[in-house]
Amino acid sequence: MNPPVALSVAGSDASGGAGIAADLTTFSALGVHGTAAITAVTAQNTVGVQGVHPVPAEFVAQQLDSVLDDLPVAAVKTGMLANRDIIAVVGDYAAAGRLPNLVVDPVMVSSTGARLLDAGAEALYLELLAHATVATPNAREATVLQEVAGLEASDKLGRLCPGWLVVTGEVTATELIHHDNRWHELPGETVNTANDHGTGCTFSAVVAAALAAGMEPLDAIVGAKDFVRVCIERSAEWDLGAGRGPVAHLMGPEL
Repeated sequence: MNPPVALSVAGSDASGGAGIAADLTTFSALGVHGTAAITAVTAQNTVGVQGVHPVPAEFVAQQLDSVLDDLPVAAVKTGMLANRDIIAVVGDYAAAGRLPNLVVDPVMVSSTGARLLDAGAEALYLELLAHATVATPNAREATVLQEVAGLEASDKLGRLCPGWLVVTGEVTATELIHHDNRWHELPGETVNTANDHGTGCTFSAVVAAALAAGMEPLDAIVGAKDFVRVCIERSAEWDLGAGRGPVAHLMGPEL
């Protein structure tokens, strides 16, 4: 029997903790065959990002065609899309129905709070979210999306994504889930460690892998939270790099 196939559309991470590296490792840990369309090559490590080189949008499209025309992709996740041209390309593929079970992790704000995209590119994310099965912004990214959409009240944020919207926790480890015009809390426990590089990428990758394997969105979200918690716990004592170390992508539980 063939394994399910998932596609990651994201940037590289030279340190292996986030981006394409984290996604493909997570897919493999869950028995899912991982494919990739690389949007940007980055020079980064556990301390920070030293350089970013976006891939031309037309070559991102060529990568997407190569994968989608040949392999039975059952779920797609996006990570760093780098600029408005790439976001527009991915949005076109989503609008055409070519990105099944789309999980959008809108990489828009750095861990220090700096905006990574200009306003025009941020606005294109609103169009992409309309095609998402699950969207996983962190709290700062959710705020940016709300600002760009001109929404004033937090309870209106769910209108941005007709599927499942998960505002991932950064401080309290509690996720906020919006679906069917209702908000729900998914509480969790904070692990005392500096090794949390790539947790957002890992969370969305688990959701995509679970959807590719046929799980329902809510089960995929709950399973992703547990997977990431275990990965953080099992890397808590690692001493890799001088900054925020990676999580143990290969040591998560089965879904």
